[in-house]
Amino acid sequence: MSTLESEAAGGRKMEAKRMIAPLLIIVICVIVVLGAILGLKYYGGNIGKKMMSAAAAAPQTVSTIQAASADWQSSIQSTGTLRAVRGADLSAQAAGIVDEIAFDSGLEVPAGKILLRLKPNDDYAKLQQLQAAAELAEQTYKRDQEQFAAQAISQATIDTDVSTAKSARAQVAAQQALIEEKIVRAPFAGRLGIRQVDLGQFLTAGTAVVTLQALDPILIDFYVPQQALLKLKIGQPVTALVDTFPGEAFSGSLESINSKVDPSSRNVQVRASFRNADKRLVPGMFANVQILSGDNSARITLPQTAITYNPYGDTVFIVEQHGVDDKGKASYAVQQRFVKLGATRGDQVAVESGIKPGEVVVTSGQIKLRNGSAVSVNNDVVPNNDASPNPPNE
Repeated sequence: MSTLESEAAGGRKMEAKRMIAPLLIIVICVIVVLGAILGLKYYGGNIGKKMMSAAAAAPQTVSTIQAASADWQSSIQSTGTLRAVRGADLSAQAAGIVDEIAFDSGLEVPAGKILLRLKPNDDYAKLQQLQAAAELAEQTYKRDQEQFAAQAISQATIDTDVSTAKSARAQVAAQQALIEEKIVRAPFAGRLGIRQVDLGQFLTAGTAVVTLQALDPILIDFYVPQQALLKLKIGQPVTALVDTFPGEAFSGSLESINSKVDPSSRNVQVRASFRNADKRLVPGMFANVQILSGDNSARITLPQTAITYNPYGDTVFIVEQHGVDDKGKASYAVQQRFVKLGATRGDQVAVESGIKPGEVVVTSGQIKLRNGSAVSVNNDVVPNNDASPNPPNE
């Protein structure tokens, strides 16, 4: 090998040695970085597990109630609208100009009272003309009867006189009816609303003049599911609550049940009647209606907030003593249990099965719980548990 070839081979070896050193440094750095990442992940995972374990072990604060039996009267509840036993928007049957207004807004009026007259124009003159023609037809008929008795005229003349007299009387009746169409009377006794017209105003036929409502008794129309039909009967006691009079219950009775069920909603319309001598209840008001049904019995009742509603079944959390802590105090945990629910009333729900009287049930804070969770009971603030809640007065 020549000297030049030897020098070239030696240079290549030196170059290879110089390239190995940076590669080793890069490999070492990668190994160090990967080790640091794995170490942090392992350390962080252990810390997270410890924190989660500590959080899981910490008691969750809840409110509770002791399950107990209470008198329970089954009822059907609904919402309805008040309406008058008789009510109408009064109007004139004919068009014309308002000539007389004989009422004030809000008055109680008897049946038949004249409330408004339209200008009659020549209606009364035409009536007098037709009455005179009717009188003449009657006199002609009487004279012709005397002549017929003397055989001075034929039967055909008498028949014509009878027809003429009847026609004249009919025209008088038609004119009197036309005059009556321009007079608005109260069709029944009741309370008037607010006047909607003024003197001199032109009214078309059917224009509302004033509303008239008979307020005693007053009716409430409401709907119940078709399943409730079996529990309804005429004369059944009904109670109504109206937010206009908070805390006051109005008593009435079931008056009628519709003869068909609404096919779109599967509900049936029901009507109840209430005495309203003081006229405080007026049509259009909103009311909460309750119909008592079935016998009074004892049921376990809970606030509705105690129930966790799920598609697969309704559950509650029962609080049980789990042991004693380091300070000698009793510790508690919860057990989730399925329950079968009954009817509701106000803030309460009846429990048919799943819990027993005396068991302690969680009423708030369930969202933080699972089966076996430790709990701390604080009943300083508890959910409402009223069978007949009323809205607060403002």
